[in-house]
Amino acid sequence: MTTAEPGTRRGRRNDPERRDRIIDACLDVIAEHGVAGASHRRIAAAAGVPLGSMTYHFEGIDSLLHDAFTRFSTSVSEGFERRMTAATSLQEAREAVVAIILEDVFGSARDLVLTHELYTLAARDASYRDLTTAWMARSRAALERWFDPETARALDALIEGLTIHLALDDTSRDRGEVALAVARITAADA
Repeated sequence: MTTAEPGTRRGRRNDPERRDRIIDACLDVIAEHGVAGASHRRIAAAAGVPLGSMTYHFEGIDSLLHDAFTRFSTSVSEGFERRMTAATSLQEAREAVVAIILEDVFGSARDLVLTHELYTLAARDASYRDLTTAWMARSRAALERWFDPETARALDALIEGLTIHLALDDTSRDRGEVALAVARITAADA
């Protein structure tokens, strides 16, 4: 009988990052093929892992989707927090909101698709609605660093609304147009 090296199973190297790679690959597959096209086989191939790894690390596809969308929504919320924390004045906070809209939310087609795939799931499944509710709460808390709760809610609605418009409209958003909308919504905070 051969003894395995410490930190390995039966002489094979452990892959401690495999679960994270699967989650990242899941998000990539969703961005390219939608939730409907996110199969265990397709995700395993994208992650470069054996198909059996899928059931080892996740109870099922729903568990994987939930973990993937949790990672995605948390990263978006953290971006809101970074932007709003970096602001040192009301004007910088307004500029941060414009940057969130134009650079973060609209920064990539991938994130835009992931956002809408999550919204579709949340419209039908309460467990995903819990994710979007937590996401909105974190985003609003970041906005409330500079704006009252009602204004933060209106800004959040603007951000979400423009996300829908960008996803469905070929017309790009002008920075001045977005800055004007943010200024109008936040005028009471001046």
